[in-house]
Amino acid sequence: MSIEGVVEGLLEFAFYYPLFMTYVWMIGAVYYFYYRENSDHRRYDNPPELKKTPPVTYLVPCHNEGDNARETIQALLEQDYPEFEIIAINDCSGDSTGEILDEIAAAEPRVRVIHFDQNQGKAMGLRMGALASRHEILVCLDGDALLDKHATRWIVRHFNDGPRVGAVTGNPRIRNRSSLLGKIQVGEFSSIIGMIKRAQRIYGRVFTVSGVVAAFRKSALQKVGYWDLNMITEDIDISWRLQSNHWDIRYEPNALCWILMPETLKGLWRQRLRWAQGGLEVFLRYWPSLMNWKKRRIWLVVLELVVSTAWAHLIALIFLVATVGLFIELPPVLRGAAFLPGWAGVVLGATCLLQFGISLAIDSRYEPRLGRYYYWMIWYPMVYWTIQTAATLVALPKALRKPRGTRAIWTSPDRGIRIK
Repeated sequence: MSIEGVVEGLLEFAFYYPLFMTYVWMIGAVYYFYYRENSDHRRYDNPPELKKTPPVTYLVPCHNEGDNARETIQALLEQDYPEFEIIAINDCSGDSTGEILDEIAAAEPRVRVIHFDQNQGKAMGLRMGALASRHEILVCLDGDALLDKHATRWIVRHFNDGPRVGAVTGNPRIRNRSSLLGKIQVGEFSSIIGMIKRAQRIYGRVFTVSGVVAAFRKSALQKVGYWDLNMITEDIDISWRLQSNHWDIRYEPNALCWILMPETLKGLWRQRLRWAQGGLEVFLRYWPSLMNWKKRRIWLVVLELVVSTAWAHLIALIFLVATVGLFIELPPVLRGAAFLPGWAGVVLGATCLLQFGISLAIDSRYEPRLGRYYYWMIWYPMVYWTIQTAATLVALPKALRKPRGTRAIWTSPDRGIRIK
């Protein structure tokens, strides 16, 4: 094959890969919606009757959540579920988190608090909470999350379905929508994250549970050794280990959970860099063992991660060549990379708008006025594709250089812009 043919093939891959994946996600999500999610036409606030209501433990690891911990615990105390306990883990917070949790526990016997005198990280907090728990089903939430009062019933029905259900991930919804970034993320969680999880459940395995709202079978966690203390994204790590050991992970879109997200570019960059690095760390650690034929159902998840990483590096190279072409004359073989084909941009843009429209139509059953954010989604490709590509480029060398056994500890979370 000639050099011209290689360059042309790379350019076509850079264009067709996101286009192909978008249609894969849309088809899978639409199928999931009609044949699983909406098959019984129940609203999220009308959960099914459960034949069994096993007791539940809520685990809430907190680090500097003084502004949010009280309302998070209060939302759990108001759950429409007969028997539960709440274990809050205060991981060496430097604010009033510990005092607030102790005050709640003193007034409410269903709440217990574990205090760490050193920063141990979220994975250690979850692990200690799980070991201290009294019940088999563990619902894990971030310290800013507000769980919908009906969510627990929707989650537990999956564990009642069969003993091989190891985890259930919920449906995060954005609370803070005062800035452009906040409004864009409303669309992202609907059109990208929610759509991908629906599609992945149809095609095989999910890439990860949601770190802000996920439930686990305690015996499944015991089998795989609980959360890894050294992974910066413990949710991706535990998802891969559970599924590679033949535990099923379900997605429950009716289990709504309202969360706070970064509303500054700095906070967003730190979050996306951590996500990208965490996924690559998990891949680098486990890919040799995942080549076993018995673990083939997770191969599509691994393949998508590898191809997406390669695509991000190719996009960066194309933009670099295009930028250089503005200042110097490139060889003829590279000039094609210096121009954005006009029709390609139109096709990608139209596909993105179609994806946004489908996702909003699906998610409108949870938020009836979600369509008003459709306009803000036009900024999604410019902001997020740029950040995601850059995060992948930076994350790969960080993941490769990270020493084995380095403990993943907390940094103060970015919970968006607060109006005093």
